[in-house]
Amino acid sequence: MAYGNESIRSLSDREAVRLRPANILGSDDINGCFHCLIEIADNAIDEAKGGYGNKIIITKHKDNYYSVEDFGRGVPMDWNSVENKYNYELIFQTLYAGGKYEKNDDDAYAFAKGLNGLGASATAFSSKHMLVRSYRDGYKYEIEIVEGEVVGGLKKEKYNYNSTGTFVKWQPDLSVFTETDIPFEWIKKYAEEQAIVNKGITVEVYNEETNEKYTYYYENGIIDYIHKLNQGKNFTDVVYWETEAVGRDREDKKDYRSKYQIAFCFNNEVNVMESYHNSSFLKHGGSPHEAIKNGFTYAIDQLIKKKGEYKKGEKKITFDDIRDSLIIVTNTYSTETSYENQTKFAITNKFIRDFMTEYIKQQLEIYFIENPLEADKIMRQVLINKRSREKAEQTRLSIKKKLQSNINNITNRVDGFVNCTSKDNTKTELIIVEGKSALGATKQGRNPEFQAIYALRGKILNCLKAEYDKIFKNDIVVDLLKILGCGVEIKSKHNKELNSFDINNLRWSKIIIVTDADQDGAHIRTLLLTLFYRLTPTLIKEGKVYIAESPLYEIVQGDKSYFAYSDKEKDEIISQLKGKFIVQRSKGLGENTPEMMWETTMNPETRKLIQITVDDVEKMQKYFELFLGDDLQGRKDYIEEHLHEYIENVLD
Repeated sequence: MAYGNESIRSLSDREAVRLRPANILGSDDINGCFHCLIEIADNAIDEAKGGYGNKIIITKHKDNYYSVEDFGRGVPMDWNSVENKYNYELIFQTLYAGGKYEKNDDDAYAFAKGLNGLGASATAFSSKHMLVRSYRDGYKYEIEIVEGEVVGGLKKEKYNYNSTGTFVKWQPDLSVFTETDIPFEWIKKYAEEQAIVNKGITVEVYNEETNEKYTYYYENGIIDYIHKLNQGKNFTDVVYWETEAVGRDREDKKDYRSKYQIAFCFNNEVNVMESYHNSSFLKHGGSPHEAIKNGFTYAIDQLIKKKGEYKKGEKKITFDDIRDSLIIVTNTYSTETSYENQTKFAITNKFIRDFMTEYIKQQLEIYFIENPLEADKIMRQVLINKRSREKAEQTRLSIKKKLQSNINNITNRVDGFVNCTSKDNTKTELIIVEGKSALGATKQGRNPEFQAIYALRGKILNCLKAEYDKIFKNDIVVDLLKILGCGVEIKSKHNKELNSFDINNLRWSKIIIVTDADQDGAHIRTLLLTLFYRLTPTLIKEGKVYIAESPLYEIVQGDKSYFAYSDKEKDEIISQLKGKFIVQRSKGLGENTPEMMWETTMNPETRKLIQITVDDVEKMQKYFELFLGDDLQGRKDYIEEHLHEYIENVLD
């Protein structure tokens, strides 16, 4: 194709949006589609913020239609003599046209979400069908838009309405977006966010298909929201600050007005940092988040220094140490706003960042002086978070160093481990046996091609109760993790991502626990499952962990043996035998012959395996923590409640 003067062309506003929706709406997937709903609803929010109406209704209709209704002044649709066009053409058919460009400080749109005059027209252009109704000046105005173009012009009629307002209903076009079915949960979340930051405004959402309806209203705005987030678990009271300021981002720029609402408290179980600006949820934060980080870190660091609570040579706190226990919501407004882009996920106003940082520093200093008990609680918890994070990181680095040995190089370095010859981890099995006495029979009775053996030695640590540093000083634990090869999942309250686990590095298709069929064997099984549950829970969730049932009885008739794994199975076998036979309790693993080990425990064709599945995890957690955790009273209560069942079983 030739490239010359006639190769250059321009797109109309409609073509630009329909061909390149991501340029205006952020993407052409469901997120861009949802952004259209936000743009239309934001216009309704701006009206209510300006004092025109106090209720907004957002509906998800059938066939992926959506509507937003407000009770504001009604969008102007009639002739505009200044622009020499109808207003509906400017608002719904022209990019960069709207009523929010020239905003005075006392104007209804002084703190409007909408800035660029893009949202309504971009939504119209990207719709398969749109209907707009406006009630104002004693008239009902209506336009219909098909595939981005107005059809039939403006319809205008005298109308006796109960309230002025605007109704917009549209169906996103699948030829523009890859998806148009906006999850109702997204709409609910947006509606609640708007109710939070616009106190006194009611936002209703309705799902026509499911008949679900939700109403959001926060009388005290972000203060009520903080109380909801807390779940009653905060260890300091909710603090609320509010102020205003005037300033500029650069010396050569003009001053603008800004307002600030900040609410926070400290909570050991919940941590949240959310910022809103001109009612938009700032997903990525920007200036407010930087101010929170800088202000809180400085003020709490100064408090710790003043109290002399840093240990000699100890590093300073970071904001991560604070954020672990902080719930904070900020709601800011400004007459001039610099968003990162049209999606409004972050703002970059330098004045807002700098003013807010200094304001937080000053207010926290005053708060700490006036509330010494609260200050002490905050300081000590932040230091706990810091030291916990540092300890977890040290543990992670330590275990990473210990586990860096390659599985193929540890055969002679892990006592009690006998490797297999295959490297195909879709077939290999790791069989964990109880003690070295069982190693001989299992080693001789296995299939050496795909079955490896690890014989435990010494007492297994109860990994549920122990601290990580103690766990990773235990040779049995470290050796077993080396043999597994997949790393470890370190879970810390304040450091959720400190782990080296990768299931793709697991050396085995099955991990099989083999123990004697007695109380000691059951105890060892429980401790091993506890180890997996605490350190590698994904192995349980992925169905990699098994228990091999050991027979309770051996029934011998002549030169033939039968094995029973329960009393019921024993009785069934006996009922089918004729002549003399001998019933004896099955021997311990260490006394079994290799042939017997292969037949009862090792042979995939005849053994009985119990897979520990994801369904067992919650029940396992409950009983692990009851029997192996710190709940002494819980154990006593359980024994008192269930002791009679044990006695009855013994008597039977």
